[in-house]
Amino acid sequence: MENKSFAVFIMVHGRPNKMWTYDTLRKQGYTGKIFLVGDNLDKTSQQYKDKWKNEMLVFDKNKAALKMDAGDNTGDLRSTLFSANTIFDLAKERNIKYFFIMCDDYTKFGFAFKENLEYCTKHKRIKNLNKVFDIMINYYKKTNFLTLAMGQGGDFIGGPESSVWKKGLARKAMNTFLCSTDRPFKFMGRLNEDVTTYVNLGIKGNLLVTSSKLRLQQQPSQSQEGGLTDLYLDYGTYVKSFMSIMYNPSCVKIRRMGDHKRIHHHVEWNYAVPLILQEKYKKL
Repeated sequence: MENKSFAVFIMVHGRPNKMWTYDTLRKQGYTGKIFLVGDNLDKTSQQYKDKWKNEMLVFDKNKAALKMDAGDNTGDLRSTLFSANTIFDLAKERNIKYFFIMCDDYTKFGFAFKENLEYCTKHKRIKNLNKVFDIMINYYKKTNFLTLAMGQGGDFIGGPESSVWKKGLARKAMNTFLCSTDRPFKFMGRLNEDVTTYVNLGIKGNLLVTSSKLRLQQQPSQSQEGGLTDLYLDYGTYVKSFMSIMYNPSCVKIRRMGDHKRIHHHVEWNYAVPLILQEKYKKL
């Protein structure tokens, strides 16, 4: 890669024999540094360590939790909140300036466009992630984004008519976070921390964005043991979504998704972030 001070940090827990993201990165041409980030409360952490040696990093979860805003008083530490925030420190300790924060369940990284930049309905697999990561980093350097993310499946519902595709850059960031130690920020909220973070920081004028030109594919939610499956099965999407409402009740609400009566958060962006008015509305 052109950018040498770069690494991918994968948050892991409870499934040392299922390394989808690691394997997918290597299969699709990424040859750089990868670190697995787990916590000392994970009963399988030694299995990770035995298999992945120096690529496996273990942090003290109880100690980390004392410095972070979990948003509740349950004492439940099942969350990626603590590892995501700790990764900024781990990167800095290793003199890594740019890095991706990823989950462990990605099965494909793809392009969402054809050669003419029109929307691509097929899942066009990326063959050289080194090049794609370099392009993303170089673009990120020229912006003031706190983080830059890839699109995910739900972002493209509606294909070329989906809101994320039409925007090109959507004011949200989930799943894959390209970050820099020079632009630190804190994830917040034990559940739905990605949504809570991009809304809460967005209100203050920060930019956390998703590119519609790239998309990732994951294992179906709650279909695999380990990770956060037990957490979501215990709490459901109701509690998860209400965590974001608790932080920003002025612009986040609950609504039903589709015909499945699934409860999910909804961000009212007109009330959430600063907007730039068109010149024609200027009062003389």
